[in-house]
Amino acid sequence: MYNKSTMSNLIYRNLKSGTDVRGYAVASREHEVTLTSAAVYDITGAFLKWLSAKTGKTKLKIAVGHDVRISCADILFSLRHSALDSGAELLGCGLCSTPSMFMLLKNGGYGLDATIMITASHLPYDRNGLKFFTPEGGLEGDAVSEILEMAERRERLEGGKGSYRDISYLDEYCDGLVALVRSACNSDAPLKGKRIIVDAGNGAGGFFTEKVLKPLGADTAGSQFLEPDGYFPNHIPNPEDRDAMASLKKAVLATGANLGIIFDTDVDRAGLVDSEGNELNRNRLIALTAATLDDEKASIVTDSVTSDGLKKFLDERGYTHIRFKRGYKNVIGEAVRRNKLGENCPLAMETSGHAAFRDNYFLDDGAYLVCRLLIALAKQAKKGERLVSLISSLETPKEENEIRIKFSPKSINFRAEGQRVIDEITHFARGDGHIAIAPDNYEGIRLSFDEEHGDGWMLVRMSVHDPVMPVNFESMQEGGNLKMAKYLMSVLRKYPFLDISPLEKFIG
Repeated sequence: MYNKSTMSNLIYRNLKSGTDVRGYAVASREHEVTLTSAAVYDITGAFLKWLSAKTGKTKLKIAVGHDVRISCADILFSLRHSALDSGAELLGCGLCSTPSMFMLLKNGGYGLDATIMITASHLPYDRNGLKFFTPEGGLEGDAVSEILEMAERRERLEGGKGSYRDISYLDEYCDGLVALVRSACNSDAPLKGKRIIVDAGNGAGGFFTEKVLKPLGADTAGSQFLEPDGYFPNHIPNPEDRDAMASLKKAVLATGANLGIIFDTDVDRAGLVDSEGNELNRNRLIALTAATLDDEKASIVTDSVTSDGLKKFLDERGYTHIRFKRGYKNVIGEAVRRNKLGENCPLAMETSGHAAFRDNYFLDDGAYLVCRLLIALAKQAKKGERLVSLISSLETPKEENEIRIKFSPKSINFRAEGQRVIDEITHFARGDGHIAIAPDNYEGIRLSFDEEHGDGWMLVRMSVHDPVMPVNFESMQEGGNLKMAKYLMSVLRKYPFLDISPLEKFIG
């Protein structure tokens, strides 16, 4: 429960996670609560002071929404009191999606200075967090760091008594999605005759069936786990989770659906399953999304772990494929930068399912992504073709693996040590005639191996946040990843500051 007098000794900067604030919001035997009521109160007040300095306003108008997590009510209580103590006018949006909280800023009728979303995305039920938006977009990491440091010093906007009222915006947001599909398809019910089901994983995405699919004429019978439940009793709402995708695949095949849709908890990511139970995520989802674009000779920015098959697919369509640093904000930021320089770059997309379109403010919105693909589905159906025929030429690997190598607790400077390892791998590769170094890689080292030595590629990089060195393998032959892993082992075994046991286990 919120207690204004509670003073926490927590260093708030430890709650920074990329461009979000995240922490433990439910206590357990393993950990204490780190996103405390005092932390939420202080961080909200600091954000409002930061926002006041940015806008030049002392009377601010903001809105707050939340996902399904069991801790949302307590966090909202603390946030609300902090906003009112700062003299802000606060609008409560209730259960909603993260993208809708940004789109609310683009609706001029509300006149908002910022919005806050209470969510921890795909993380387990005991986590929660805060995500901040201004009309320019989500806050960058530097701004979040500044706000957390202000919160540690208990800096806050003191503005007297504010006000609070509830509003309902999700219906308006969904009406916009429905109008988008109807306009593109020139039909009020473009999905009539199609069974399209949703697996929301008990996250916030259950609204998509009633508020988007049904108005477009779709039969949604067989949709599952639509009811919000912050414990996620069936599976984690996450398009990258194997159990989640298996659950959707089972439902699609059992119901004879034309398409299955899965969202993450706060609906900023999505994945699909086709009528035959094939997963449409990662490289396949990027290829499918790119195939729906009307642009010619466009640049498409992805994260660094996309496949050689995807690059070939995009090249054949006249697109320039740019592999950039992992992290959806990195990918989106690079697309924005290139557009500012005059380059035609309409899409930024990460293999995790984050997709951002230029014509939608470069907002990563899972519901918007799905609507773009529903338009393609309807148009393909008119031609008597299936949606997946758009990517029939995409080459898919025989093997895909990721191994995460941790640094020893005795590591002195894991980032410097990691760079040393990457430099040495690069040195070895340059002297090996069977290996080629990718010329277009923006992080770590990406190596291509000839047919005899793996017939695929390997990417070694540093994690964005953690003392971990992820290694991604992809091969066009069975056993190819094992060959590449053995090569990597020959280089890494000499470094005592690395825990190579996951690599040893993979090699067997």
